[in-house]
Amino acid sequence: MSQVLLSGFADEIGPDPAKQIAVLQANNVHYLDLRGVGGKNVLDLNKAEIDTFRQQLRDAGIGIACIGSPIGKVQIRSDLEAHFSRFKIAVERAQQFNTQNIRIFSFYHQDEQAHACRQEVIAQLQRMVEYAANAGVTVLHENESGIYGDTPERCLDLLKSINQPHFRAIFDPANFLQSDCNPKDQCWPLLAKFVDYFHIKDVDTPSGQVVPAGYGDGQIEWTLAQALNNGFSGYLALEPHLNADHPVHGGNGAERFTKAVAGLRRVLDNLGITTG
Repeated sequence: MSQVLLSGFADEIGPDPAKQIAVLQANNVHYLDLRGVGGKNVLDLNKAEIDTFRQQLRDAGIGIACIGSPIGKVQIRSDLEAHFSRFKIAVERAQQFNTQNIRIFSFYHQDEQAHACRQEVIAQLQRMVEYAANAGVTVLHENESGIYGDTPERCLDLLKSINQPHFRAIFDPANFLQSDCNPKDQCWPLLAKFVDYFHIKDVDTPSGQVVPAGYGDGQIEWTLAQALNNGFSGYLALEPHLNADHPVHGGNGAERFTKAVAGLRRVLDNLGITTG
């Protein structure tokens, strides 16, 4: 039976860990994607900060769905040995926070076409996936705009070229829209069988504004229906990215996060889906 679990990038609520936890609890969200806490990136936390936050999460009954690392969000022609050392820290964080998932990207390619750096991108991702697999960790690729894997065709190229069960796809419909790709017609048909994880945000195409799920053109309800019909079980991670000044969807971090949760729950209600 399919099981849908809600998670969220709690650093969009604010830097304070107690505030992050309180807002997650108020919205009945029991997992978070750990990108930042206390104003620091997850890879830069020291041992005391890790131990303290882990205890806070245990006390609150909140788990970590994924390490929301910035790995791969650098130029492919940068110092990749230093970046691989950062990746090793991400794997360590996954183990410390008891999650099997790490979010990564597939590198920027400033001043050159994507095809010109394809082999270098694949080689770096392959190296990371092999290291992660040996640690029992799965690498999840996010289709961020501007990186090698920002189109469905190049995402598919990466997934098929590496062809490893510890390398899977995050499906982010808003990012695809921002790369001028239609999530329903272009992206889902190519990538459906590789998707293990969703980032939930939407885009109103005419304005370019990021909006809660169901308020834009990302076809999130349709896509989730397809995924669930195909047996999807896993996390829907809210990454609100809402504009604080938006007249409808704005507000402070807690208010924007709450509006993002409400949008997704409305979509899930339409599908008759209850969440864990």
